Amino acid sequence: MNLQMKKYLSPVNSQGSNVKGSHGFTLLELLIVVSIIAILSVALVLVLDPAETLRKSRDAQRMSDLSTLKTAIGLYTTSTTTPYLGSNTANTLCKPIPSTGRGSAGAYKIWYSIPTSSAIGDLTLDSSDTTTPAAQSSASLYTLTDSTGWIPVNFDSLIGGSPISNLPIDPVNTIGALGGLDISTTTLAYRYSCSITPLAFEIDAVLESNTYTTGTDNKFTKDGGNSDYYYEVGTNLKILGAGGASPAGF
Repeated sequence: MNLQMKKYLSPVNSQGSNVKGSHGFTLLELLIVVSIIAILSVALVLVLDPAETLRKSRDAQRMSDLSTLKTAIGLYTTSTTTPYLGSNTANTLCKPIPSTGRGSAGAYKIWYSIPTSSAIGDLTLDSSDTTTPAAQSSASLYTLTDSTGWIPVNFDSLIGGSPISNLPIDPVNTIGALGGLDISTTTLAYRYSCSITPLAFEIDAVLESNTYTTGTDNKFTKDGGNSDYYYEVGTNLKILGAGGASPAGF
């Protein structure tokens, strides 16, 4: 009986576990596993492209911001007896009609989301040839909705108050152009302008991701505007110029 029991019992170690032998990973096996993980990691980075993902996220924010502003200005113009799109009290800084040039004195303004701490020194904005038409607000005011912000519309004058709590700005919001203070396709900021007849406005943004600037979903060419360098929204998309391949015209 004892002999039969011993036949079926396995040796045990000091902890009481069966001893069946052990087998670890060889150096070659570990190297193979590490190599596979490295290859998969590189492939994942190439597929996901974190930098492009961030650019796409910022572009999505830009399009959302411009949609918010378009809705807010639309509500203002339809809820106000005498709407002013160029200041708190007048439209004289708006272009008389969308096709009017900026003029040598830059009388008809383009408002930028860039604060005055980064002063724009471009003398060729939107085909202006002498004095820049750029209008900016200070860093302490540029997100306000009382017409002192970067968009000169008094949203606070509406019954019930402003439909937005603050004016959105570009996620990057910097000039970053060829001449340091010039506006170009590298300027990641919003711009706004208006016209008197018809009473209309346009807001533009530069997009930076390949997703929205190339291929079948190119927002620059599908927004209905006159520029292939900007994403344009508003009630008249010919108020702001088409731009060009150099800072001139932006």
